[in-house]
Amino acid sequence: MNLGIILYVLGMVCMFEAGFLLLPLFTAFLYQEYNIVQVYGICIVICMVIGLILVMTTRKNRADMKPKEGVAIVGLSWLVLSLLGALPFFLSGEIPHYIDAFFETVSGFTTTGSTILTDVDAMSYGSRMWRSFTHWVGGMGVLVFLLALLPSKNGSFMNLMMAESPGPDVSKLVPKVRDTAKYLYWIYIGMTAIQLILLLLAGMQVFDAVTLTFGTAGTGGFAVRSSGFEDYTILQQGIIAVFMMLFGINFNFYFLLIKGKLKDAFKMEEVLTYLGIIVAVTAVIVISVYPMFNNLFYAIHHVFFTVSSLITTTGYATVDFNLWPSIALVLLVTIMFIGACAGSTGGGIKVGRINIMVKGIVKEFYTLFHPRSVKKVRMDGRPIAHDVVRSTNVFIALYLLIFVGSVILVSLNGKDLVTTFTAVAATLNNIGPGLAGVGPMSNFSELSYFSKLVLSFDMLAGRLELLPIIMLLIPSMWKVSRKPRQNLKG
Repeated sequence: MNLGIILYVLGMVCMFEAGFLLLPLFTAFLYQEYNIVQVYGICIVICMVIGLILVMTTRKNRADMKPKEGVAIVGLSWLVLSLLGALPFFLSGEIPHYIDAFFETVSGFTTTGSTILTDVDAMSYGSRMWRSFTHWVGGMGVLVFLLALLPSKNGSFMNLMMAESPGPDVSKLVPKVRDTAKYLYWIYIGMTAIQLILLLLAGMQVFDAVTLTFGTAGTGGFAVRSSGFEDYTILQQGIIAVFMMLFGINFNFYFLLIKGKLKDAFKMEEVLTYLGIIVAVTAVIVISVYPMFNNLFYAIHHVFFTVSSLITTTGYATVDFNLWPSIALVLLVTIMFIGACAGSTGGGIKVGRINIMVKGIVKEFYTLFHPRSVKKVRMDGRPIAHDVVRSTNVFIALYLLIFVGSVILVSLNGKDLVTTFTAVAATLNNIGPGLAGVGPMSNFSELSYFSKLVLSFDMLAGRLELLPIIMLLIPSMWKVSRKPRQNLKG
């Protein structure tokens, strides 16, 4: 293990976080919240000092980054981001207990949207901006942003992108990993800007438009008003619903569109499956909830918003879907687990993995009936490498182990089964709201601090695709590599 490169990148991450904190500081200054300005100023200094110390003391010792270092850097970077990012909430007194502040920050960076706040309106504008901005930073990944700015001599930073990017496989869009990161962020920034402009044209207030756009782009879900979405128009809700769906699509799809490769873009099986699931689930739920609305347009609007929100693991809500019929709730919980596309800002298991898993099952049944046949799992007309299929199976198995273990630990809190089960589902899949006691009109404040730490672990594990966080707990991961001594005899 090369500790030099790990500490160097962690130092860069701390310095980047200091830069990110300038936005809430400026927001607090704009709204004349001078006590909040002081708090964010102190936090900026803390992040900058830590970052400079780490960078200056390790810059001469850093070397090439191997996959093991890449995994460690990703896991530690997100942990450090959350630990430091919680300081403004805690130091300002807006979230008095540090574990609550940590939970809220982890929820922000992992784009989960689960909250312990009971009165969002009581929070300062600066801190509400920070909550929403953490969604945008975490949506694409702070290390992808770092890759876009820092050159790599031999492409070893690809190990960072592979460890941080969601999905069963990560490939370069263009030959250089730095250029790939730039393309991803330009697409991300462009879509963010388009949504912001549309919300402003639809009459939404600037602060709400900016913060909700951050939450939509990162598929996060923090509301900026205690009333949730009740104060927004049907048009404004509709724009957010459409963009939640769009940010859940694999960004390779948009890259192909930009390059004029329309045929290749619309041949992507994962995207077609994702859109098909949204249409099918929306249709079935509309039929089941229509009597509750007694208006087809409103039924379609609220159901599409909810389906788009939950399959992309954003977590915004226009209605209390806790009150919907059982068939609707079962379908909603199902798409919570499925999640969005690989290579998007959404969470969940990912549609790509579901496709690979289903095709793998079909292949096994085919092999049983035709033992001598040679059949490969294919995606988009191309055979999938065995390593991708194997890693998908490992992910599903590890996912189930973590899910069951988390449910057991959170059940010690004494809540009912639906609350416990969906609290873990909502955090491990980075969704936000669950059902019952953690439903769309409730929050996570009533859970114990132990449960919040377990769920914070789940949020980090879910956002980072399990392995980077799990591997931090393996002792052999931290063995420092030593160069073997040369034999000078003979």
